[in-house]
Amino acid sequence: MSRIFSAALMGIALFISTASAFDAVGTIKKVDAEKSVLYLFANGQDRMVEVANDAKILDKEGKPLKDGLKSKELGEGVEVTVTVERVDNRSTITAIRLGKQDAPAAKEGKNTVGFKPLTEMAASNKYKGEDGGLYGGGKNEPPEAHLAAAKKETAKIVPLDADGKPSDKGTIALVSISMSNATQEFSMFKQIADRDEKKSSRVTIVDCAQGGQAMAQWVDPKARAWVEADRRLAAAKISPKQVQVVWVKLANMGPRGDLKEHGKKLQEDTLKVLQNAKERFPNVRIAYLGSRIYAGHAIGGLNPEPYAYEGAYPVRWLIQDQIKGYAELNFDSEKGVAKAPLLLWGPYFWGDGLTPRKDDKLIWERKDFTNDGVHPSDSGRRKVADMLLKFFKNDPLAGGWFVQK
Repeated sequence: MSRIFSAALMGIALFISTASAFDAVGTIKKVDAEKSVLYLFANGQDRMVEVANDAKILDKEGKPLKDGLKSKELGEGVEVTVTVERVDNRSTITAIRLGKQDAPAAKEGKNTVGFKPLTEMAASNKYKGEDGGLYGGGKNEPPEAHLAAAKKETAKIVPLDADGKPSDKGTIALVSISMSNATQEFSMFKQIADRDEKKSSRVTIVDCAQGGQAMAQWVDPKARAWVEADRRLAAAKISPKQVQVVWVKLANMGPRGDLKEHGKKLQEDTLKVLQNAKERFPNVRIAYLGSRIYAGHAIGGLNPEPYAYEGAYPVRWLIQDQIKGYAELNFDSEKGVAKAPLLLWGPYFWGDGLTPRKDDKLIWERKDFTNDGVHPSDSGRRKVADMLLKFFKNDPLAGGWFVQK
């Protein structure tokens, strides 16, 4: 396997860590002993990872398996704990042990960073020159004109057939576009939403978010992220013309500089992603945008605070630019070529660690994160998934197409 091909495949959530080594649990899909490659399912996603030539292959008691990667114990469906390290700037498995092993204690970070959630900031509050509210001016609801436009676009969301024509036998596709945290969260959202009796049977949820594929990796319309998104849609038997709603969680890997620097880069990358989405999904009407969860426990530079907190501002800038009528964000075909879907805030996930949010008492505990402090644990994934489900069921606009009639 070439290093370039390997790096592309390894750029995924579980195996991007700023720690030198960490453990992860997965289920074996296949072992290619000749190529020293392990295929496994972990964190809701199929993965392919190189195995070091000198990797330790162990049983549940930690004793070496006689035949190494060729051992019959490494069969399909077997749960294993793998140790992953960065070798030559790529992720490599250095140990495989049968069964689920207890992970080492997570390192503590900051239980609070002292920032005020954007939803709690008034127009008079300032953060680096920015005022409060999801939509600015201390407002957490869109301006009247934008809300009216959103209602008009939402009214066009009806089940479509594969050719994009209204059909009682068609579907409304809701897809995610983003990186590792997002696929971990959205895949759990899909699981609980598909079981919820209030979700419309006409809605098909497809997780197209991918580990290692942040906004910058979706900028090129021919990028691997889009190719994989196409594959997942095809596997779900969804045509691009049936995609009408996208959820985009904004983030870039290893942000640098102040808000004006990394924020503008994130804004510019996301603009291109939204334009790509409109080009690829001609019937997409609404893009719900979101920013990251708390990152006070983050280890290394993958995406620590204050970048997680500040990621909300590029979301707002994009929406404000669309409200101002910027041509590159035009969604109304009556005003020219539609280059993007209409933008709205989805759920806002950030909270200041153990400081409860005023409206819903949300807190982020250390247990809500994996060892790197960046990616959500099962409890963290569930918090985001629950917020997404609550939003799509209860939002006055989204509920119109998401909830069973």
